[in-house]
Amino acid sequence: MRTGVSGNVFTKVASPVGELLLVAEEGSLIGLHFENPRYEPRLPSDCRRDDDVFTAVVSRLDAYFAGEAVDFEVSMKFEGTLFQRRVWEALRTIPHGTTISYADVAERIGAPKAVRAVGAAVGRNPIAIIVPCHRVIGANGDLTGFGGGLDRKRHLLTLEGGLPARRGARLAAMSV
Repeated sequence: MRTGVSGNVFTKVASPVGELLLVAEEGSLIGLHFENPRYEPRLPSDCRRDDDVFTAVVSRLDAYFAGEAVDFEVSMKFEGTLFQRRVWEALRTIPHGTTISYADVAERIGAPKAVRAVGAAVGRNPIAIIVPCHRVIGANGDLTGFGGGLDRKRHLLTLEGGLPARRGARLAAMSV
């Protein structure tokens, strides 16, 4: 993100998983959304298009989609409940190419009985890909619940080499 940006801006970029909407508020990324999301993204009322603000983020996304393990060190601002923000911060600690379960996330944030609430928070993640909610899977290895759709989740995990082996072949066969 370009520093020193005032106001609220957005851009749209093409990607291998469809068009992405990036939104920033006062120079901090507040949204990275897939097209046709489960939840409508929040756009500040005075939001204007400014593609130049997002040059660094788009460059990192291009590297990510080229198969590189990218460090997405960008200024971000999360708007959500304290619990949601704890979950989203925990998601940022999941290494590239790995998956964990919703129960694992609940353990990481010190709320082991809050698996369903963790699932709801993961589903409301406002900054897809950079906050890697796609790396969270069911305890049995199933690819479950993803706001961008399971095909996108499968694509991202395959790109990272993190598709669970025991389910990968069956899921790939299902998408043919």
